[in-house]
Amino acid sequence: MKIRSNPLPRRLADVLCFLLIGVFLPIVFIFEIVVVLPAFHEPGGFFHTFTFLMAMFLVFNIKGNMIACMMIDTSVDVKQVEPPPEQSAERLEWRECTECNRLAPPRSWHCKICGACILKRDHHCLYTGCCIGHRNHRFFMGFIFYLFLGSVYALVYNSIYMWIIHGSIYSNWLTLLKLTCPMLLLVTGGFWTNIYLLFYSLNVLALAYGVLLLGYHVPIVLRGGVSADRTKQRKLKYKRGVMENLRSVFGVRMHIAWLSPLIRSDLPDDGYHWKASNSTTAKESKD
Repeated sequence: MKIRSNPLPRRLADVLCFLLIGVFLPIVFIFEIVVVLPAFHEPGGFFHTFTFLMAMFLVFNIKGNMIACMMIDTSVDVKQVEPPPEQSAERLEWRECTECNRLAPPRSWHCKICGACILKRDHHCLYTGCCIGHRNHRFFMGFIFYLFLGSVYALVYNSIYMWIIHGSIYSNWLTLLKLTCPMLLLVTGGFWTNIYLLFYSLNVLALAYGVLLLGYHVPIVLRGGVSADRTKQRKLKYKRGVMENLRSVFGVRMHIAWLSPLIRSDLPDDGYHWKASNSTTAKESKD
């Protein structure tokens, strides 16, 4: 597995979004463990230890999958592959990239931000500052999946902590106004009260982000496509059945690969040669 020479975000927007997860997530995690969790469970008890370990597991998978997305090189430069012979049908799927001045394999597209053609390019992710493609698609899906789980887990605790345990402090119209308009946090209320409201707002934002991304990307993965597919024909061209489509993203050990970014799960495709589904091939032959 080849590592990118420069995994850091390049654009200002990418840097800001990366910092939102890369910096705020550890800070919020520490706050949850030190302040919120002891309000529910006695430190050292079974439920306190279980919740702490579960939180560690979720944070590890969020950060681990995010870092894997950033580090893994999924460009066409991962290895040197010769294009198919000129007279072959497979060669027709390859195209000339004017930016790279080279023949690019099927399903690869050039990213001006990354400065390279990306194998089975899905999209350029703001939060990782890199393109999501053939080799890091699994880690991106793991990232948004565990971000969703972690957000739900934290929101349950935070909501009970804020609205019930400390309802006398937070159950008022001013709190709702601050959550609706975060700029009010700068001008009203106590420092620590506003800090917790800020963390609560980030929790809600992370949950909304996870829900939207899962709702958008999961159907695409299940049908074997990528976000870059624009036409209906391209969206269904590589549809090979749900299990094969999942294996194409999560690898041959897909049943356990989702548990940790450290679990090795080799991909069945090399990213350069793709075979269209039988239904698509038959339709093209008929046309």
